[in-house]
Amino acid sequence: MILYFSGTGNSRYVACCIADYTEDDAPVSLGDRIRAEDCSPIVSPRPVVIVTPTYAWRIPRIVEQHLRKTRFEGDRRVYFVMTCGEDVGNAAKPLEKLCRDMGLTFMGLGSVVMPENYIAMFDVPNKHRADEIVRHAQPTISTLSHAIAQEQPFPKSAGGALGGIKSGIVNRCFYPLFVSARGFRYTEKCNGCGLCEKVCPLDNVYLAGNRPRWSIRCTHCMACINLCPQGAIEYKKASVGKPRYHLAPPAGGEK
Repeated sequence: MILYFSGTGNSRYVACCIADYTEDDAPVSLGDRIRAEDCSPIVSPRPVVIVTPTYAWRIPRIVEQHLRKTRFEGDRRVYFVMTCGEDVGNAAKPLEKLCRDMGLTFMGLGSVVMPENYIAMFDVPNKHRADEIVRHAQPTISTLSHAIAQEQPFPKSAGGALGGIKSGIVNRCFYPLFVSARGFRYTEKCNGCGLCEKVCPLDNVYLAGNRPRWSIRCTHCMACINLCPQGAIEYKKASVGKPRYHLAPPAGGEK
């Protein structure tokens, strides 16, 4: 079974590619499970693959919280694949601990460099550059998929001292210092379509007077701002003038 969490499509794309290579069933959206507060058991006869983006050099906190509430039945081996803009730090260490706490067997962490989508802080590539990055990611996705198909552990990743700092103290500071919905706003381009409300995995966006409002449960997945078809959402001044990024699943990827 393949599970994924994805705000703008990177991790969904990689999950679909892995499913195609391993001839697995269609990947299951953790975002949908989180939104529905669905903590029903995950039952898999084969190793579970969890694909997520990298949030400050670890898996998203809401994903870890959801996994800890979920019982895994059947095969208890778990692979993690993290999409990132550059690197994943030493994310393997907390993932190993997560697996130990849950009685799961950690099969390793693989990382895939994909186009940057964190428009609240970084530059987002234009379509040409994004397509190029996705093409360059294919060999890595294939290598990871092959290991999963063969049920072989991923090679151990060495995060090093700097990686430990990134995935440790930097990650702990990231959420209280940067993750907030207060910077989101809509512009005159908004037509009240409500897509931002539908794509939020935490039900944090709602419409009032046919215009979006943001509550306090934001995880900075960037789905609302990047998927808005009108380009009508901004985050403070950081997103102004930047392209929006969204990656569709590969052809036939969502079976």
